[in-house]
Amino acid sequence: MASWAFLELIGAELGDWRLTNRLIRLVEAMAEQPEATVPQACGTSGAKAAYRFFDNPSVDARKILTPHVARTALRAAEHQVVLAPQDTTTLSLTHHPATRGTGYITSNRKTRGLLMHSTMLLSPQGTPLGVIDQQIWARSLKDYGKAKKAREKLIQDKESQCWLTSLEAVQQALPKHPQVVVIGDQESDIFDLFAAPRRSGVDLLVRVCRTGRRVDHEAKYLNQAIAQSPVRGTVTIQLPRGDDRPTRQAVLSLRWGSFTILPPRHHPQRRQLSPITLQFILAEEEHPPAGQEPVRWFLVTTLPVNSLDDAVRFLRWYSYRWRIERFHFVFKSGCKIEQLQLETAERLQRAISCYSIVAWRLLWLTYESRERPDNSCAEILETHEWQSLHATVHPDRAIPKQPPTVREAVRMIAQLGGFLGRKHDGEPGVKTIWRGLRRLSDISRTWELVQTHHARERCSATCG
Repeated sequence: MASWAFLELIGAELGDWRLTNRLIRLVEAMAEQPEATVPQACGTSGAKAAYRFFDNPSVDARKILTPHVARTALRAAEHQVVLAPQDTTTLSLTHHPATRGTGYITSNRKTRGLLMHSTMLLSPQGTPLGVIDQQIWARSLKDYGKAKKAREKLIQDKESQCWLTSLEAVQQALPKHPQVVVIGDQESDIFDLFAAPRRSGVDLLVRVCRTGRRVDHEAKYLNQAIAQSPVRGTVTIQLPRGDDRPTRQAVLSLRWGSFTILPPRHHPQRRQLSPITLQFILAEEEHPPAGQEPVRWFLVTTLPVNSLDDAVRFLRWYSYRWRIERFHFVFKSGCKIEQLQLETAERLQRAISCYSIVAWRLLWLTYESRERPDNSCAEILETHEWQSLHATVHPDRAIPKQPPTVREAVRMIAQLGGFLGRKHDGEPGVKTIWRGLRRLSDISRTWELVQTHHARERCSATCG
């Protein structure tokens, strides 16, 4: 049976079939032990081959992701609607000062690293389908301190061009998909993104940043215009526990309206731009508990908002934007990408492409068990893996003839990672799952060796 990494990456065109084989084995090893160092995950000889792979100038980091992007598009075709959240994160390499090709990543020019902008595809229920676009760059010290002049630049000369680049990448990867919703946080609330060309079936859903922008309304400004819209309904949401907030329910009042926004006054091409009509949704908690900050979501979209059901659906879709932040968390904390010492940004980018696939796989396992819990775990684990998993977690039970469900298998993996599985614990999180996967790697390897040894003994006894 072909491994998941083989099926995911077999189409990689790296110029040599041996490089493709190396990529598959490398990603398999990384996925089995995502927290491990390269030598720990790959072994001594495997690590040498991995470092040669990362150092190979003929390996294009983008081509490493190309077959995964194609598989992601195939998974997207199974859904009538797909969501495409995008976000930017920093990769801090200040503690690796010898790494060449990095740039400053904060207002302190001494901080060194790279910036990474990722776009994922999600099912309508929020299950990660894969990475569809990724951009990585280093800021030049020549541009340090020039942020104040950014408004004078064209969008293609700014870092914010990454939002438009991802939008175009999504359209190229999904040229005929019936409904794609590209989602962004407040940083993507830029006029140029809404003015960018979009094919029919591709829409935007963004959190509003510029509440004081001019609109074609008697109130003149967006925040005042939406405030004059009537409350059209309410929705109750469950807020997860925060640093200073217990788990609680919040009742949000919903307002929405269609307003025409005017081109920004300082835009260098203001005279060539036309006003754009967009839909705005304001969801806010009018009566929060004492001492608690009220919940307030202000969204803008190119989708039509014709009913309370529409507004609630778009709020739910936006709530899945946190999946991309979770992806970056898994990528950095679970795969420990910032601890790699590869000496150059080019080598690091090749490693980033490999670990991005691993991070998606970890995140997918977490949410797949919630969206399709009753599917067979044979879809995610090989026979020796689920058998050794069951035997370890349930040593007092016989191994079943049929594979457990996805939910059962993922919960057992999480138990290896410290998940207690009590009634009030809910579903396991990605952190316990990746810890469990690392243990499962060692357990299943030992199980497979033992089973092979027993099979040989039986064969020897029979044949002798």
